[in-house]
Amino acid sequence: MDNLRIEGTKQTPEIDFDANTGILKLSGRSIPENTFEFFNPVLNWLDEFSAQAPDKVIAKINLEYFNTSSSKYILEILKRLKTVLKDDKDVLVEWYYEEDDEEMMETGEDYEDVSGLPFEIISIEEE
Repeated sequence: MDNLRIEGTKQTPEIDFDANTGILKLSGRSIPENTFEFFNPVLNWLDEFSAQAPDKVIAKINLEYFNTSSSKYILEILKRLKTVLKDDKDVLVEWYYEEDDEEMMETGEDYEDVSGLPFEIISIEEE
């Protein structure tokens, strides 16, 4: 299976999903004009990935900002990862937030509750 790599822009996040290592990175800003058009190939890739995921999958989510329509797709990504968990594989979500961004920290906690996936909420120092 091919890896999924999408360069980030000012409006779209960088996506670096490695099918072999099981490390899925999502970072940057997510305010695409057409969220369906941007995220649909990502969800399709995850559907294929979930059928042949390695024993351990780590999703590293480090978004500085995302809009409401992106949040629906982030939740959808987490739902796809939950299907991997059902196959007796380990899934961990590493949710990064800048240390003074309490809202992003709480969003990670909310996603943990809603998704039912194990999360590690990680504070990073601002540069």
